[in-house]
Amino acid sequence: MRNVPPASSRPFTLLLSALAFFVAGACSARTPAPPAAPSQDSHPAIVLSDAWKAYWYRGLAEITSYTLEQARYGEIHRGEAVLIFVTEDFSASKQVKLDRPDAAPAGDRIPVLKLNLTKKFATGIYPYSLMTSVFSPVDGRSTIKVSTSGQEWCGHIYTQLNLSRDKGRAYRLRSFSYFESEVEEDRSLEGAWLEDELWNRLRLDPSTLPQGTFRMIPSTLFGRLHHHPLAVVDATAKLDETQNATFGLGALRRYRVEFQEPEPRTLTIYFESAFPHRILGWEEAYADGFGQPKPLVTRAVRKKTIELDYWNRHDNGDAPLRKELGLE
Repeated sequence: MRNVPPASSRPFTLLLSALAFFVAGACSARTPAPPAAPSQDSHPAIVLSDAWKAYWYRGLAEITSYTLEQARYGEIHRGEAVLIFVTEDFSASKQVKLDRPDAAPAGDRIPVLKLNLTKKFATGIYPYSLMTSVFSPVDGRSTIKVSTSGQEWCGHIYTQLNLSRDKGRAYRLRSFSYFESEVEEDRSLEGAWLEDELWNRLRLDPSTLPQGTFRMIPSTLFGRLHHHPLAVVDATAKLDETQNATFGLGALRRYRVEFQEPEPRTLTIYFESAFPHRILGWEEAYADGFGQPKPLVTRAVRKKTIELDYWNRHDNGDAPLRKELGLE
């Protein structure tokens, strides 16, 4: 049975609870605690610049909308994508956002950059709603957690990777699906770069993105859409400057990652050369479709970027902000 405070103390208790929730915020960005001492990690360390702190610790999220052309079933389907970047305080032990960061045990509070990547598009009569969340320590250590979910009229899928708290840097993989052939998974993957963390790494410090040939766990979302079990594979990447009028005028930076397993695929992210390195769009080239798959390119091109405390913009009067982003 839950303990209930005496009636005389309840109003005061409720007031304290309300104040605690207001301070914590539903999703609010706040200036996090200094990073804990880094453990042994193969990822390059990152020292945040004053400009980075000034931009990302303002208590605002960066929200960018994109026109989406998504390859699926051997055709291109139009839709929309959104990238939401925000800083948060994360629990090292529970691997979730801290509700009360100031009350966290010593060493448990880790400042992270969080990405929520969403895609919405329709294939014929039925829609897809996809989302990946990525939680990366701002000091450059390995990403702590990735979760991906998909909803469409056939059913749900869900995948989650959690970094092991021991010294092995392994990831615990858990996944669920409505497909009989996939059923449920709960297994370990050796520590490696994550394709899903590249987006955060780019925003933290693009010069520390992995280049050359290295070991990587491919995108959780691509794996689920193409029914590939996650595994550590070889990837090859290059960071350079380019020009591409589709994504913007003048010189842009381009980060290109190529895979041969579990199938040939290339991810190319285009972003601004200057800080804060906003992502202008991306392309994903691979063969898609049943029977005889055809080469197609999934493409997202930026429409609008705004910075605001979206977790406080939940009233009907805030709906015009979606129109500002060009979202239906």
